[in-house]
Amino acid sequence: MDLMNSIASTAMSMSAAQFAQSYDMAVTKKTMETEELALQELMEMLPPSPYNIDVYA
Repeated sequence: MDLMNSIASTAMSMSAAQFAQSYDMAVTKKTMETEELALQELMEMLPPSPYNIDVYA
């Protein structure tokens, strides 16, 4: 019976760890989306630049 409790306890611990990881990823993704939206709004507030700079080169 002790072996069954150990297996159940391990399974519950793994499930809790997986849930915590999924939760952390969801919060991180939401934070990144919010920051992207804030940056887009900031870019719209800035005046247009007279200089053309190729930042992809």
